[in-house]
Amino acid sequence: MRSHVPRDLQSCTPGLSVGAKRSWSKAFGIGLLGLSAMVMASLLMLRSSVAKAQTAPQPNAAGGNAQTVGTMSDVMVSMVYPAANGILLSVYRGGPQDDKEWVAIQRNAVLLAESGSVLMTRGPNAGEWAKDAKTLVDVGAAAYKAAQAKDQNALAAVDQPLNAACTSCHKQYRPYVAGPQQRQGPSHQPSE
Repeated sequence: MRSHVPRDLQSCTPGLSVGAKRSWSKAFGIGLLGLSAMVMASLLMLRSSVAKAQTAPQPNAAGGNAQTVGTMSDVMVSMVYPAANGILLSVYRGGPQDDKEWVAIQRNAVLLAESGSVLMTRGPNAGEWAKDAKTLVDVGAAAYKAAQAKDQNALAAVDQPLNAACTSCHKQYRPYVAGPQQRQGPSHQPSE
């Protein structure tokens, strides 16, 4: 490395011998090299911490660190559809007939409510999407209470709002559910 010490050491170090001036020049160069190494190391550590911060899981609306696994379609097919279908089929068949069926409704209700929460954290948290996702949470909570109380009438009351939330969302985000004249929103599912 080239030192930034002037060639004429006489001008900046009057009164020192030539040997002392050379030692001073060498020490200055080594010190400058050490300082440069420290600056580079600091910059590399800063870059590394910025990169880690950018790739770390970001807190979700609930304040935790969420890690997504599947696509929005996977969430619908794996969580929303089976839970909603289990509740609606039971209602259409006259409601649960024994304790085992009430437990199944209770489990589907929890899954439906929690899937609504997942949809709120992963989709556009505004407008009809948020409203429909919140309806899933509310319907799931109502179905859960109905299952705990074994209340057929309360369970039957979730039919209309559940169907309305599904139909509203599908008209906006599932192009094949409604014809082109009936579509109200974007032609694709929300980004993930």
